[in-house]
Amino acid sequence: MPQVDNRKIAKMFNEIADLLDIDGDNPFKVRAYRNAARTILGYPRQMADLVEEGFDLTSLRGIGKELAKKITEIVQTGKLAYLEKLKKTHPSQLEELLKIPGLGPKRVRLLHELLHINSLADLEKALKAGKLEKVPGFGKKLIAKIENGIQTRRYEAHRFKLSEALPVAEWIVKILKKTKGAVHVAIAGSLRRKKETVHDIDLVAACEETSDTMVYFLNLPKIQKIVMKGTTRSTILLENGMSVDLRVVGIENFGATLHHFTGSKAHNITLRKMAVEKGMKINEYGIWQGNKRIGGEREQDIYDAFGMQYIEPEMRENRGEIALAQKHSLPNLIVQTDIKGDLHMHTTYSDGLASIEEMAQQAKRLGYEYIAITDHTEHLKVAHGMDEKRIKTQLEEIDTLNEKLDGITILKSAEVDILEDGSLDMPQSMLKALDLAVCSVHTKFNLSREKQTKRILKAMENPHFSILAHPTGRLIGLREPYAIDMEAVMQNAKERGCILELNAQPDRLDLNDIHCKMAKEMGVRIAVSTDAHSLKDLELMRYGIWQARRGWLEKEDVVNTLSLSALQTLLGAIKS
Repeated sequence: MPQVDNRKIAKMFNEIADLLDIDGDNPFKVRAYRNAARTILGYPRQMADLVEEGFDLTSLRGIGKELAKKITEIVQTGKLAYLEKLKKTHPSQLEELLKIPGLGPKRVRLLHELLHINSLADLEKALKAGKLEKVPGFGKKLIAKIENGIQTRRYEAHRFKLSEALPVAEWIVKILKKTKGAVHVAIAGSLRRKKETVHDIDLVAACEETSDTMVYFLNLPKIQKIVMKGTTRSTILLENGMSVDLRVVGIENFGATLHHFTGSKAHNITLRKMAVEKGMKINEYGIWQGNKRIGGEREQDIYDAFGMQYIEPEMRENRGEIALAQKHSLPNLIVQTDIKGDLHMHTTYSDGLASIEEMAQQAKRLGYEYIAITDHTEHLKVAHGMDEKRIKTQLEEIDTLNEKLDGITILKSAEVDILEDGSLDMPQSMLKALDLAVCSVHTKFNLSREKQTKRILKAMENPHFSILAHPTGRLIGLREPYAIDMEAVMQNAKERGCILELNAQPDRLDLNDIHCKMAKEMGVRIAVSTDAHSLKDLELMRYGIWQARRGWLEKEDVVNTLSLSALQTLLGAIKS
């Protein structure tokens, strides 16, 4: 947090790419910035540390001399003159329009030139006035999609992805735990429940009376302003736009306060109603039976008061968890140590940043038994998809590496495009040579619900279809899920024995928690995979596990908790 991190540098490069794209600049130049952003985001070390060490940044994939200079400038100043110059020549909110589904750079440029639309507000006015209907290529379906996208964007404008908020919260907690008198410091709110997006960061600290925890909180680096200042509660706004709220309580109140501010609201209300029926009272200060305080130092005290199982934070959404806790029948939620391998990752054969051997060695360090290499197939040219010749070369390399490496097995796979007609972007002879096929939709997101569902169902008829990757195609805050009958897809997966992926990339988290729970209830197996494009990306598994826990998944629901031999038996059964 105190230094310029890789995420900020990548974000700035992507901003440059967006602005150049809107201008219709050289597509190779645009792609260079996007590729550089991906390299930076996926690199296992911070650019700031590399610059300080005098490391040659041009040795990194896709980073030339000019881009290396720009990285150094950002690290040393926190700014980039070239980006500031670009912004001055563009309306300040024009780039925001790219985040509306259906509006790519060409359409944004068209709206800007024909209707002088420079912001979301301008776009909304034009929609209300019916002006978009007169723009070439803007039909009723596209306009409806834009209208829905604006509503979604308004909601998400002040929300942060889990992967953005959590590192900041963890950084603050680490600092506050070292302060005088701090006994407990914990993350609360929707961030503790691991929701995929959060509005702000809630923290709870249990402190002794002489604590200086609040003083340190109000003097954290990177504070834009102090919104509210008090001895037991303060709120700050960070430079990155995140609001952080800290509540300081006595040690005897910590459990009740943490539970109250973890939520969800619906979960807490149900428990309060139950308490009233038993002549009890629950609030952020503790638990009372009549006038007698009976607990509150631990969260467990609240559930003990009802004779219930402890309910994990990820489950506290009032979706039936309280009734199960009363029966002591809660699922035994999956944990990260249950994972035995990762079944979706990319290497330098397509759009990854590391070699097969490097990915395998890193997976071994993480304690995995196996990985599946799933580089893109030929149809996805933007990701350097492999043709048949390169696929054969890769399979031969995997054979060689499996003979060479100890303690890790590399499974032969590919991320095979599902084409518009439902066929797979790989010959049957090549599919047959794979241990598993991870299949996905990367194009034609705008098909009707009926056509998109039919497309995927047809693809699943292929006997070599193993896993449906990122099943709804969404990118959180950037792209809505495509229309699909998820129940029909899951029913077909169950009948065929196919697996659905929970993609752990923080921008995807696809399947969502509702669909994970639905899959569990229907008996459909899940693969929690990182879709890693770098060594560092392999560590994203924790985001997938949290999403799985929100969907009530247990070890038995997830295929990559199986041993290698058990997984191979399962994959073989899918093909038969």
